[in-house]
Amino acid sequence: MALDAMSDVSDEALLVLYANGDAAAARSLTVQLAPRVLAHAFRMLGDRAEAEDVTQEALMRLWKIAPDWRQGEAKVTTWLYRVTANLCTDRLRKVRMKDIDDVPEIVDDAPSADEGLIEKARAEALNGALAELPERQRQAVVLRHIEGLQNPEISEIMDISVEAVESLTARGKRALAAALGKRRAELGFYDG
Repeated sequence: MALDAMSDVSDEALLVLYANGDAAAARSLTVQLAPRVLAHAFRMLGDRAEAEDVTQEALMRLWKIAPDWRQGEAKVTTWLYRVTANLCTDRLRKVRMKDIDDVPEIVDDAPSADEGLIEKARAEALNGALAELPERQRQAVVLRHIEGLQNPEISEIMDISVEAVESLTARGKRALAAALGKRRAELGFYDG
């Protein structure tokens, strides 16, 4: 089956096809899932190289479990986000604090230099504020408000109740608002 013909096939079906030896299904899943996993890992870790390593490891784990995948028990994306989050958590525990000089600069492809500087400052401010959140709050906020997942799916990924997800995201949002609120003018946000 051609790669573009597989774009309408569900992730679960693609995983089963891969487990049965269909290399095109693996390529299609990789094309669909790798960018999302990489983005999530980068937001959790703040380091592109580390995020790429996590992405590769998460996808390798997906390929290893493919033959044993039981359709209907969990969504592939839910399982993959959870594995990614766990891998990120493991890496964060190994390196508790990074020197600010070790954090790589965010590459910005904005057309205007002024807009690029503002967007870069905003992204750095958000990543810095996210890094200050407790690990579970950061994970819940990133999954909900950056990745756009719904609370029940986040609940599965984090293995906590929906109410706990709501509490973590609410506390995280309040902490982010407090951290970033005093920098509104500096970050190019003006009232009026």
